[in-house]
Amino acid sequence: MAQRKLPSLAALRAFEAAARHESAKQAAQELSVTATAISHQVRGLEEALGVPLFVRKPRQLQLTAQGRELQDVLSSAFDSISAAVERLSDTPSRQAITLTTTPVIAARWLLSWVCMLRETHPNIDLRIHASHETVALDGATADIAIRYGDGRWPGMVAEKLLDNTFVPACSPLLGLKSPADLPKYPLLHFRSSSTGSAPADWAGWQKLAKVPGLDVGAGLVFSDETHAVSAAVGAQGVALMSRELIEDELREGRLVQPFGPEIAGKPFYLVYPESRKHDPTIVAVRDWVMAVPGGVCTL
Repeated sequence: MAQRKLPSLAALRAFEAAARHESAKQAAQELSVTATAISHQVRGLEEALGVPLFVRKPRQLQLTAQGRELQDVLSSAFDSISAAVERLSDTPSRQAITLTTTPVIAARWLLSWVCMLRETHPNIDLRIHASHETVALDGATADIAIRYGDGRWPGMVAEKLLDNTFVPACSPLLGLKSPADLPKYPLLHFRSSSTGSAPADWAGWQKLAKVPGLDVGAGLVFSDETHAVSAAVGAQGVALMSRELIEDELREGRLVQPFGPEIAGKPFYLVYPESRKHDPTIVAVRDWVMAVPGGVCTL
């Protein structure tokens, strides 16, 4: 391919702006240079081409026939370049969003299904803040949350996600069948460092069950519910766990619910600011969370 013979692109750009505005001053303002620089570029272009491009009148530049011909070509070319640049720059930028929730919800419910969000919204970078602390949804600390409670948070949209029913659960290897035998086995407790207690605990369960000789203060204490689940699966004792969060273990027989009673805890809600309910990134994460089923996502 033969090499293109082109004048200075800066001179062509200066001429096209001056021709469009019919003014060196206005062209200078558009290109953020001086009017003198525009005039210098245009005169250099005229010398390179060997033809006059403007008839210079007081306070106005009037195109010659040659100037009009060059302007038509340049305007079309620059429009095409501008359109191509705009198309390329329309590639969606990456959006980061922080979802805050408890460690057990993050580990046992959400993480297996992050693939769904990645597939439908590859430009969203999800950050999961796993903590028992309730943090501000101010866009700096976090943007959206999964919390358990009564569903009433001022200024927030709250959509119910999961029930939260607490049941005794243990490994079938323990062979536990009757509440009367429960005092023979270690109890597994979860106590958050931020709240001091779980949403439901053995003391509350005992008020309903009234098992003789049961010491609800004894046993292993964990600050993370996922560790309590692991200990129960490992036959280290009996845990009081949210049934909705151990459905896999119950279905697969790694844990059993040997008896009741059951305790109805406060449900889990998806929570986000009312002022951001139409924010596209919030909507995308909201739709993903609401669609998350139980089980394991396979890629």
